[in-house]
Amino acid sequence: MPNRRPRPWAELSAESARAVTGVLTDIDDTLTTDGAITPDALTALQRLRDAGLPVIAITGRPMGWSVPFAQAWPVNAIVAENGSVALFREGGALRTEYAQDEATRQHNARRLREVAQRVLREVPGATLSQDSPGRVTDIAIDHSEFAHLSTAQIGEVVAVMRAEGMSATVSSIHINGWFGDHTKLSGARWAVQRLLGRQIDDELAQWVYVGDSTNDQLMFGHFPLSVGVANVRQFSAQLHTWPAYITQGERGAGFAEVARAVLSARAATT
Repeated sequence: MPNRRPRPWAELSAESARAVTGVLTDIDDTLTTDGAITPDALTALQRLRDAGLPVIAITGRPMGWSVPFAQAWPVNAIVAENGSVALFREGGALRTEYAQDEATRQHNARRLREVAQRVLREVPGATLSQDSPGRVTDIAIDHSEFAHLSTAQIGEVVAVMRAEGMSATVSSIHINGWFGDHTKLSGARWAVQRLLGRQIDDELAQWVYVGDSTNDQLMFGHFPLSVGVANVRQFSAQLHTWPAYITQGERGAGFAEVARAVLSARAATT
């Protein structure tokens, strides 16, 4: 995928906006600002829901951290741990499903602990993320949430993870590592099939993906209507795949900007 530079989200055509039938979004620094969802982003989620547009959040955050938000926010599902765990809202209940079977998760648990200890031993300053107790299928090293690692240290952590045969990605706050081939994209495919009985790859131009960091690049490259909230620019030196569009606003304000354009285009046809 070429290293395209994004167009302003305001340049999205009304025709493309009207074609949108669903929204996929990252959480940290996309819906949230300073760790909390902002009122404008929460209102945008509710307006999308009221308009009948499914919203699926896809995050590197752990299953345990995601549960209260899957219950409280107006989203149809949260796919956590980079595609390995999904929390589906079904009526008033929350259903948890896994991409890996229980035997695989138990087998990997020991390996995850061993790699975590190797990272902490070999990379000075590395610490586990504070949300680690809620993780079931991966490990996360904090680089910008409550601790700070340099670019070189982040690279060292990623190198250790990959040397151990893990997949590894870097979000705006954490370095995540896991065993398995699941990704944010496989999680999106799974959630759309599970919720709607449809294949998302058959309708790529009908879904918006909103993200903010280097771990969103797979999604940026896959969806024609991929959008980076403005703070994605802080990763310009690390991005090899840019989103197709970029918002004027950062974080939650940027997500709200995305929702307004989609909803305004739909309203114009009614």
